[in-house]
Amino acid sequence: MNQEWKDATQQGNLDSVRLLLENGIDINSKDEHGQTALMNAAHSGQIQLVHLLIEKGADLDTTAKYNLSALMLSLIARNVEVAQLLIEAGADINIRGRRNFLGKTALILAESGGHKEIADLLKEKGATS
Repeated sequence: MNQEWKDATQQGNLDSVRLLLENGIDINSKDEHGQTALMNAAHSGQIQLVHLLIEKGADLDTTAKYNLSALMLSLIARNVEVAQLLIEAGADINIRGRRNFLGKTALILAESGGHKEIADLLKEKGATS
C-alpha cells in the first residue's frame, strides 16, 4: 500500500482520498497486514470514508488475517453503523473466519456482540450461523 494512500485513509482525509483515487491509486491495495483501506476504515469506524470507498467501488469482500472481511472487522470493533452500511451495500454476509475466529460469520459476531438489530438484518438478508 502506497504510504500517501495509507496516511490519507488512516486520517480519514476525504479530500486526499478523492484526489488519490482520481489519480489512479489502487483502491484495493493492501497494507502490511493484508488489509485494504475499506477494512481499516470499517474497523476504526470511519463511516464517511467507508461510504466513499464503497461509492468508488472498493471490494467489499476482501479478507485478510483469519479470513476476516470489512463487515466482520466492523462488528468486532462494535461499529454497528458501518456494519449496516456494508450489509446494505451488498457485502458477503456468509464469509467464515479461520484460526482464532474459526467458523464465525458476521451473524455469529453480531449475536455474540449483542447487536440484535444487525443480527436481525443479517438474518433478513439470508445470513447463516
